[in-house]
Amino acid sequence: MGLLTIIRKNRLKEREMRILFLGLDNAGKTTILKKLNGEDISTVSPTLGFNIKSFGYGGYTLNVWDIGGQKTLRPYWRNYFESTDAVVWVVDSSDRLRMQDCKEELIGLLQEDRLAGATLLIFANKQDLDGSMSLTEIRDVSPGSGLQIEQSTNRE
Repeated sequence: MGLLTIIRKNRLKEREMRILFLGLDNAGKTTILKKLNGEDISTVSPTLGFNIKSFGYGGYTLNVWDIGGQKTLRPYWRNYFESTDAVVWVVDSSDRLRMQDCKEELIGLLQEDRLAGATLLIFANKQDLDGSMSLTEIRDVSPGSGLQIEQSTNRE
């Protein structure tokens, strides 16, 4: 009986994914997650610490960790890296003044051994705002970094 329980737990675990939502403060991480979950986004406040949301999708359970992006919280990000399957790096496309900081934090993140093998999605948020940077402009902030940013036109 014990062996069957272990096998069942492993099968369930294989159908779970751990996803981190990271980025500088005010990038829109919490708003994106609330919108995906059908929640009201009119009262979003800065995340001090983290939020966890679980979504069911295609037979998988997605455990999404939304972690605050304030400068004082960034050193603690590494506490959440263990067993991460994917990282969604949220960029505030309208925040031209902090784009260099955004680049430096992302490059530091990519050097973390505990994130080796995790999938990375760079989400260019706030593209609808006047004066926001295009994907080309965002990509060009990081010349020589080896990052390849491509635009997806899938709106589903």
